Parts: sequence; structure tokens; C-alpha cells
Amino acid sequence: MKVTEGYMNFLDYQTYYRIVGEKSDKAPLLLLHGGPGSTHNYFELFDELALDGRQIIMYDQLGCGLSSMPDKKELWHAETWLDELANLRNHLQLDELHLLGQSWGGMLLIKYMCDLKPKGIKSIILSSTLSSSALWKKEQHRLIKLMSQEDQEQIAYAEKYNDFNQPEYLAANDRFMLKHAGGIPNELSKEPLRRKKNRGEQAYLYAWGPNEFSPMGTLKGFDYTKQLKEIKVPTLITSGSDDLSTPLVSKTMFDEIENAKWELFGNSRHMPFVDEEELYMTILKKWLNEND
Repeated sequence: MKVTEGYMNFLDYQTYYRIVGEKSDKAPLLLLHGGPGSTHNYFELFDELALDGRQIIMYDQLGCGLSSMPDKKELWHAETWLDELANLRNHLQLDELHLLGQSWGGMLLIKYMCDLKPKGIKSIILSSTLSSSALWKKEQHRLIKLMSQEDQEQIAYAEKYNDFNQPEYLAANDRFMLKHAGGIPNELSKEPLRRKKNRGEQAYLYAWGPNEFSPMGTLKGFDYTKQLKEIKVPTLITSGSDDLSTPLVSKTMFDEIENAKWELFGNSRHMPFVDEEELYMTILKKWLNEND
């Protein structure tokens, strides 16, 4: 498969992108990664979709990965990444396309659809994401109540005193993320998952917060639930049964989007395309072909 890498000038910085496959009569799929600051790495699992004759495009959002990582706290808000997305689409001349956003990337996709009302969108895929930071926080704390009493107490202490550095809290948070986010890659994991990430820690901290259940940054007030009805394009919602994006979070989006389908993966956490890769790719390929 042909892989093309490049950079786009954005603000005073550069945004890295990676294109797999050739242009064809099938609309390309543009992938928006999570975080903020998670990098595109895991999306390289989607390369196989290009074997179906569809161009797959991914990029590292400003503040992480192979893109510029400026030490500027004032950049880390949704408008920065929204402008970057709009500029990238124009730069790559993506007149018609499908869009998939995972986790924070799904929040960005929702904002893009509601705020900019872009033309030429064949379909969107909201992968393990959310429309409301407040609902997300509420659901994470419900999941915390399923943990051991000791872990609950360590997390409660960290939140009460705004101290997220104690080893006992860090261990509890690791157990929470293992249960609901994903496992630690090992020698059996595929290379993109094992590859060291250039994480955007500043972007994550100032846009979201110190962990998944304490949104304290610029995205704290994110709530597009009422605007979801403005999304009219075919929408596929995907999530896992043990996902940070709980069934309630996913159903909230499903209930508000008129032309939506929801696939719940029964053996997955926050990345069904990792935990149930073959099934996820089969469903996604079918969805894209049906909505070209």
C-alpha cells in the first residue's frame, strides 16, 4: 500500500498527516484521534481499509505526536483544533469524505458538524465519545463506585485535595483505565500500539484535566447534546460494553441524532477497534460502502 506523509502549515506551527492508499471513486475516511494529545498511532490499525480501495487519512493534532508541540497553554482549547481540522480538509482538498472521531476526536467531530455545518460529509462515525463533559464525569464516578473501597478512597482524596501525584492514587487510576480504557501493549500487540507515543501531556492537562473523570480544563463545559439534532448525515455510533463511553453516554447521542445507528461491542473497552478489531473493521467497512 502506498503511504504518503506530509506537513501542513498551521498558525506558526506544523501539522503532520499520513495518507494510506490512492484516491478512488470511494470517499476517503479522515480519522480524528483522542486525547487531546493521544496521537494517530492506533489509527494505523485502519490501514487495511485501504485494501478495499478507500483512501485512509490520519493526522497528529497540534500539541502531540509528529506535529508541533508548542509550550503555549493558551492554545489548548477546542477552537484551535477545530480550525486545524477545517484547514487540513482544505489543504488536502477533501471535497467529499467520511469522518471518524474517537473519544476527544468524536467531541471535535460533533463540534465541527454543529458549528461549521460542513458540506460534502458522506457519513460520520462517533467512536467511544461523548456529547457532554458533565454526563461523562457523572458516569465515570458511577464506574468508580464499582471499584474496591480502597481505590474509591484514594481517588476521592486526590480529587478533594487536587493532588494527583500520590502513588496510591496513580495505582487506582491505572486499575480504572485498565478496566475501561485499554490494556498495556506487550510484545504480542501490533506495532502501532507498541510504538512509543509523543504524548501531548500539556494539551491534555489544560484542555481536559489530570484524568478521565476530572474534566477541569477548557473542555469542562463542553455540551452539545441539544445541538446533536442538527446532525443530519448518516451517523454510526460505536462503543464497548466496558467503555469509558458508557452505554448511557452513547445512548444519549443515539437518541438525539435522527439518522443514527449504534453498535455496542460486548467484549470491548474504549477502543473496540483494538479489543474486537476484526468485527469492528468488518462493520466499519460495510458502513462506509453503504454510505458512499
